Amino acid sequence: MATNRTFTMIKPDAVESNSIGGILKMINEAGFRIVAMKYTQLSKETAGAFYEVHKERPFYGELVDYMSSGPIVAAILEKDNAVEDFRTLIGATNPAEAAEGTIRKIYATDISANAVHGSDSDENAEIEGNFHFTAAEKH
Repeated sequence: MATNRTFTMIKPDAVESNSIGGILKMINEAGFRIVAMKYTQLSKETAGAFYEVHKERPFYGELVDYMSSGPIVAAILEKDNAVEDFRTLIGATNPAEAAEGTIRKIYATDISANAVHGSDSDENAEIEGNFHFTAAEKH
């Protein structure tokens, strides 16, 4: 069953390039409401736990190193059809393949430093949101 919430992180490359405001503007203009948001930095342990689903994949170590390399902005977004609409807004994982006008086409530099994370399912949106936010923070 589709829900109306999704989870995103503005990744270290986009934070470092001062793209937070532009990305948040695109999110707002696409009709998403920010339910919860925080500026934080993941430790290697926290990043490793968040991406544990990828632990056996060859890129896991690099992903953990990258995601713990600088601050991120974590957020829970709300909108009808949130997961699918947000995936459309951010564009393909590889910015070279992302549609014009998407967040990754505008702000990402490559397939690794691709500016934002977006949940890929309603189930993962809930899991990922719960990983970063307490129940009290998600109203």
